[in-house]
Formats: sequence, structure tokens, C-alpha cells
Amino acid sequence: MTDRVLILGGRGRIGSSVAQDILTHTQAQITLTGRTPDGRTGNPRFSFLVLDLGDVDGLREAIASTNLVIHCAGPFHYRDANVIKICIEQGVNYIDVSDHRSFTSKALNYDDAAVAAGVTAIVNTGIFPGISNSMVRQGIEFFDAPQKIHLSYLVSGSGGAGVTVMRTTFLGLQHPFDALIDGKWQTVQPYSRRETIDFPSPYGRTGVYWFDMPETFTLPHAFPEVQTVITKFGSVPDFYNHLTWIAAHVFPKWLMQQRGAIEFLAQVSHFMTDVTNRFSGIGVAVRAEVTGQKDGKTAIYCSTLIHENTAVASGCGTGSIAQFLLEGKLNKPGVWTVEQVLSTDLFEQAIQSRGIKINHNWLYL
Repeated sequence: MTDRVLILGGRGRIGSSVAQDILTHTQAQITLTGRTPDGRTGNPRFSFLVLDLGDVDGLREAIASTNLVIHCAGPFHYRDANVIKICIEQGVNYIDVSDHRSFTSKALNYDDAAVAAGVTAIVNTGIFPGISNSMVRQGIEFFDAPQKIHLSYLVSGSGGAGVTVMRTTFLGLQHPFDALIDGKWQTVQPYSRRETIDFPSPYGRTGVYWFDMPETFTLPHAFPEVQTVITKFGSVPDFYNHLTWIAAHVFPKWLMQQRGAIEFLAQVSHFMTDVTNRFSGIGVAVRAEVTGQKDGKTAIYCSTLIHENTAVASGCGTGSIAQFLLEGKLNKPGVWTVEQVLSTDLFEQAIQSRGIKINHNWLYL
């Protein structure tokens, strides 16, 4: 029988990239959803369904007729966990590209229900979080006793992900968040403590800032021996970092918590990146550094990834998880983050088959 994949939010930049990856690496039939009709025609393996996530009956009917649901309808800050709940009720496997701790926490609450239903659900499967988490797992496995994780992300312009990435950035500035530092959970202000990081060419030395990501709390849960987890994010060109810092630290907090203000800032930023994308590109850089004990010595393991298109890279991360689920290689009932469920062997197979190169180096201190 032909596998059937339902991609919620499949018309967006991320959803479209996920669909293209699945089209390339599987034989599945793919249904893309959106809130308005789509006049595009083309590959017979694609179909389109008008669907609003608020239409619970329509959502349940669409999920019941598929083998795998991929939730790409962000931003996830406002989303409830209704999709994963219905997938569990219908016995359908689930993936999402969520990137906010509030949604991740809601999804993880369904772990027992997913185990009982025999449903494998995997959250945070894009590029960051997603591929970045597996890069951390590679580093963790190098050590006898890992102690510290430092993740740095960089996106050029819009990242090819449209206005959604702008909304996500500004939504991430709304509230302080907790991070594990030196074995204690401490409150961190978003877009604070600028740090200059050496990224591979073409980026070089670039500034990154504390940013609230699901990895900030999922990595300590997955690797409880680790005492510090740092997640920092930056933009290219660098003046976007300064504008974002102003939004985080100068604009009134009450203003940054208004949906209208977030939408205005997102639209203005998207307009600006339409101009700067022409010289900055829309790529992404990920740097995962793990510090710990190896052979009785302190060592640092660092891996880096560069991709010319952030949306395509995210599609590779999610598409590879979908491929392994459809092939039966990730049959593990429950709700999981990527670092918990995807083995390093499978991860390396995925990136190699997609032409993605990750550079690794380590040194003893």
C-alpha cells in the first residue's frame, strides 16, 4: 500500500520544503493543507486540501485517512496540542517543526497516551531545533562525562522561510526564560549577553544572543549529566541584531506582548529582508560545542553546519524523520524530541543522503 502523508501548513516555505524532501526520498502520496484554495497543479503525488486547524471535525477526518501527520503550521507559540491529541486518538504517527518551549511542553504531556496507542510522535524536527539536536548527540557520545552544551545559530536575512521566521523571532522576545547554568536553573533575559562566535565561511566572527528555544530545557532532560546548556541566536546582516536587541530591551514590555505589534514588526522586518537577502543570502549556520571529560582530560568537541537555504535545511531535518518513520526505522511509541529518539547512525545516513556536510573537530585542554 502507498503511504499517505498529511502536511499541515504545507503551502508555507517550511511545509513546502518538507514536502519536497519527502517527494525525493520516499514514494509517499502527499496532501498539503492551507486555509484557502490552491490553484497549483503539477506532480500527481501531491494533492491539496482546504483545512483550518480550528475545524476539528475536518481535521479529524483528514488525519484518519493518512499514515503520518507533519505539523508545519507555525508559529507554534499560539498553538494548542489538538493535532497530536487527534493523531493519538486515530493511531496515526506525528511529526512537527515546533520551535517554542510552551508548545513542546504541551506535546510532551501526551507521552503516556502515545505509548498506550502505539503512536510514535517526534517534536522539534527542523534545522534548529532538529538537526542541531542530533549534532549535540554526536558530541555527547564522544565523551565519557559531558558537562556543557553551547549551541549557536545564525540565519541570513529571512532564511527563505518567509514572514513566519520574523514572527517567531519577535515572539521569542516576550518573556524571560529559564536555562540550566552551572547545575542551577537561572532566569535569562531574551536577546541578552551578546557573544562573538567563530562560524565557518562565509560568516566568520558574528554576534549571537541568548534566545528561548525548546533545546534549552529538552537537552538537560535528555542528557541529565550535563550541567550547562546555552542556546544563542543571531542574524545576518549584524544590524538586524541591534534592531532586535532594541525590540527586546527598549520597547515597552506591554507593547511586545501585543499580537498587533508583533505582526507589524514581522511585516516590516520581512520587507527589509526582501532587500538585504540579495546580498546576505538566506542561509543558516549551526555550531554545536560540547565540553566534557574524555580519557581523564577536559576536551571540547565542536561541530558546524552551513546550508545556503534555511527553509530547505529545515525540510531535510523533518523529511528525514518522516522517511525513517515510513520505513519503520523509528517505531518507538511515545512523544520524543529528536535527540532522544534518532540514533547517530540514522542521523548520519540522513545528512549524507541529502548532501549535507557537518564538520567536526575536537581538542584536549
